[in-house]
Amino acid sequence: MQETKEAGVLPAATGLVDSFARSISYLRLSLTDQCNLQCRYCSPGAGRKLGRVELLRYEELLRFVRIAVALGVRKVRLTGGEPLLRRGVLPFITDLAAVPGLTDIRLTTNGVLLEQYAEGLYAAGIRKLNISLDTLRPERYQAITGADLFNQVWRGIERAQKIGFEKIKLNIVALRGVNDDEFVDLARLTLARPWQVRFIEFMPVGGAAVWDRGQYIATAEIMERVSVLGELVPAADAGINGPARLYRLPGSFGALGFISPISNHFCDRCNRLRLTAEGMLRSCLLSDQQIDLKGILRGGGDDAAIRVAIAEAIRHKPKGHGLKPGETGDCHGRMSRIGG
Repeated sequence: MQETKEAGVLPAATGLVDSFARSISYLRLSLTDQCNLQCRYCSPGAGRKLGRVELLRYEELLRFVRIAVALGVRKVRLTGGEPLLRRGVLPFITDLAAVPGLTDIRLTTNGVLLEQYAEGLYAAGIRKLNISLDTLRPERYQAITGADLFNQVWRGIERAQKIGFEKIKLNIVALRGVNDDEFVDLARLTLARPWQVRFIEFMPVGGAAVWDRGQYIATAEIMERVSVLGELVPAADAGINGPARLYRLPGSFGALGFISPISNHFCDRCNRLRLTAEGMLRSCLLSDQQIDLKGILRGGGDDAAIRVAIAEAIRHKPKGHGLKPGETGDCHGRMSRIGG
C-alpha cells in the first residue's frame, strides 16, 4: 500500500477522502453506450457506438472494483446506455456480488427489458432499481423516447414489485411543456405504491443532448405543483438517499424525491466516482477531466498503478460544477458513455 499512500489515498480502514473532506464510497459503472431508446434530452442514438473491444471487459471491471472496494468503495451502480443490453450481464452481476466488502449493488435501467430480466437480476444480487419513466401516457412516452414501449416498461416495473425488490425508484426528468402537466399524476403513484418517485431537474449533459433553457423547471416549482395532493412532510430517511431530498404525502406508501443539480447544488455531499463505458475514470459528471483507466489496465499496469489512478481522480475532484439555469457547463461527452 506504500504507492497508494504516496499518491494521496488514505488507507482502506479510513476510506477515500478528497480535498474537500468528502468521503468517496460510491462507484458508477457504465457497462455500455448502447441503448434501445432515443430519449430527446439524451439522444444516445446519435454518433458512433463503441465497438466491443473498446468496452472494458468484465474481468477488467471486476479487477478495478476489487481494488476500489479494498480502498473504501462500498456501493456500485450499474448504468449505461442501457446496461441490460450488454451480453453476459447477469453472470457479471453474480461475480460482482461476490466481491468481499461490496455491500450495495444497484442498477439504473430504462425498463424496456426489465420484465425479461427481473428474476435474473434478483437472483444475481440486485435489490435496488432506478427506472427512467418520464410519463404515464403511452403516446407521450413514444414521443419522448422514440419507441412505443410504455406498456412493456410498466409490466417490467410491476414484475419487479411482485418479485420483491427492496427499492424501486422511478426517475422523472422534469421538462416544461413536455411532462409538467403530469407531475401530480406521477406523485400520486406514491399514495398506492411503495415506490420512490423522483423528480430530476433538467440539466445540460453531453454534446449530443438537447438543452432547451425554456424546458428547465426548478425543484421549488415542482414541489409547489405536487403539494396540491397534501402537505409534503420530510421523510425520516431523507438523509440517506444521496442527492434526493425525500418527502411523503399524508397516508402514502411511497416517497417523493427531488433532485436539484441546478437550483440547489449537492456537490458538497458528492461521494461518487464514475467509470465510463470506454474505460475513463471521472470524478464529476459535469467535467470532462478524466483518467484513461483502460490504458492502464491493458498496458500492463499493476494494482498499485490502478490505486494511483483512483487517487489522482479523487485528488482532482472539483468542489462543484457551479452551473446555473441556461448554462451548458464543461461536459461534452455523451451521457450514454459517461453513465446515467
